[in-house]
Amino acid sequence: MMRIAIVALALAGMTVGLAEGRAVGSGPSLAVAANEARGEGGVEGGEQLGQIGKGVSVARKANEVRDLQMTDAEEQELGAEVSARIRTRYGVVQDAAVHRYLALVGTALAQGSTRPALPWTFIVLDTDGVNAFAAPGGYVHITRGALALIKNEAELAGVLGHEIIHVTEKHTIRAIQKSKAVQMGAAETLSGSSALMERAVTATYDNIVERGFGRGEENESDEMGVTLANKTGYAPSGLVGFLTTLKDRNKASTEKRGLFASHPEMQDRLDRITKLIAAKKLTATATVQPRYAKNITYKPVAVTAIATVDPGAAGLAGGDAVAEEKKAEDAKAAEKKEEPKKRGFGLSRMVPTGGGEKKQAQVTASGGARGVDPEKDSKGGSNPAVVAVKLVAADVAAFKKEGGLP
Repeated sequence: MMRIAIVALALAGMTVGLAEGRAVGSGPSLAVAANEARGEGGVEGGEQLGQIGKGVSVARKANEVRDLQMTDAEEQELGAEVSARIRTRYGVVQDAAVHRYLALVGTALAQGSTRPALPWTFIVLDTDGVNAFAAPGGYVHITRGALALIKNEAELAGVLGHEIIHVTEKHTIRAIQKSKAVQMGAAETLSGSSALMERAVTATYDNIVERGFGRGEENESDEMGVTLANKTGYAPSGLVGFLTTLKDRNKASTEKRGLFASHPEMQDRLDRITKLIAAKKLTATATVQPRYAKNITYKPVAVTAIATVDPGAAGLAGGDAVAEEKKAEDAKAAEKKEEPKKRGFGLSRMVPTGGGEKKQAQVTASGGARGVDPEKDSKGGSNPAVVAVKLVAADVAAFKKEGGLP
């Protein structure tokens, strides 16, 4: 029994070491104790030693952390939460016909991707800023302003293809893992911890909307997205055409803005894509301009004319808290303040709750001052509801045939 006491003492030393972050082994050696137990404690000592060993394993595992991991179902749950924040920030265009058209183009592309079975959802955000965001699990968002700037269906395919690749290659998840912005316990799961999910949603939203992807991820999305568009039958030069328009739109700017703001210099990027198209002999030709013009009738708004929100407003869309809770908190705080002109600019100011334009978020006529990026910081609409679109295989097949796509 004395030998078993020695083993218990060894376990105590190891457990303290784990708790304090010290190297295991500061107490008596477990191996030595094990030998002692086998020599004098017989079978009983060995059995108890086994139980002690299991206890050490549990104690060690409790102190381990690992990079963020998730199943496909958890990825989709994460994406749904992130999409909700993006929609709350910018609002959603409540036009079923526009959403159906976008879903048809997006689904035609997604079918040729490496993850065709994802429940892909394509959303038009209600803002004049030119931007697009891809959330994990198959949620692709593009702004009304971007659609207004696009000239044909091949250009739209180039943009959507780029965003689809961000999803299929799990760029956001990998970025969080690389930065170690969110880590989890060895036995912890994303779906089993609401606190962990909340941290993951915040980090993902921040990566997508505020920080953007790294150069490697963006270049990969360019290359694979162009290839995907070509595979679907769209002219691969569509992305080049749109980016050229975007370059001209921002030629007076000293900073990279909005869509693909995290990319390398635009001309280098255009040259790289053009060389890729030639090297891979991507020869699809469909632009489907008439169909695009029939379905998308938005008019572009000049960068200097875009209404914006203050970039300091609640991390722009609740990056610091759950959107609905933030709205309620800001509303209560606002009622208590006596000087309206000095009120803070919270999420409830950005998302209107009724009463017309004058009661909405504080806005500026243009985004040139105070570090505002008009494309990203553009004022959004009031309705975050998803516009449901139901498609069957026959719908997509007919759409492709009509557009001359293979």
